[in-house]
Amino acid sequence: MAKIVVVEDETDIQQILDYNLREQGHKVFITASGEEGLRLAREKKPDLVLLDLMLPDVPGTEVCRRLKGDAATSGIRVMMLTAKGEEIDRVVGFELGADDYVIKPFSVRELMLRVQAVLRRPTGPTETSAHITFGRLRVDREAHRVWVDEEELELTALEFKLLVTLYDRRNRVQSRASLLSDVWGIDSDITTRTVDTHVKRLREKLGAAGAYVETVRGVGYRFADSPEEAGV
Repeated sequence: MAKIVVVEDETDIQQILDYNLREQGHKVFITASGEEGLRLAREKKPDLVLLDLMLPDVPGTEVCRRLKGDAATSGIRVMMLTAKGEEIDRVVGFELGADDYVIKPFSVRELMLRVQAVLRRPTGPTETSAHITFGRLRVDREAHRVWVDEEELELTALEFKLLVTLYDRRNRVQSRASLLSDVWGIDSDITTRTVDTHVKRLREKLGAAGAYVETVRGVGYRFADSPEEAGV
């Protein structure tokens, strides 16, 4: 499976993460130090770093900044773990390049699902072809036009961006926080409920093709890997 570095100074959380990640077959390296976490990341080249923000030596935000700023480690996925739930902390985390953000106390089951979702994301660039053909769906990125079964739909600019973002990351679960960051830019006036509302409206407009946008309970949404997988 994956190599995961856990940078966390609370012993009980270290033990919980170590046990559950190893149960899923991952190779785990644990440290309570930000500096040691950076060293492990450079040495072990992990697939994911689970990073606490409140560390005894270096703030987690600084660890994330260094990881993403170093060509040798910039492709490593980072999931932040913290008791700090203020929106500004999420904003800073995503601006630094974090892939996801989990607030303590967390459900272990949900965290494991989100780890799986983050690990599915590629580290390379996403597809940017101007024209998309996917089963009954057709999209012209440059013209901002969408058709289902050759019938053109009227999508808002936000709905169009949401659709294209989900498609580009198809078969990889997108958390609501991730969509807020990438589609909405985390506006202070919106919440994760906004994501649910817009996904519902998008599905309704897509009609039969709405099945391509799948709900992953407790995590977020994903675009099907193939039309056949969605049963459309």
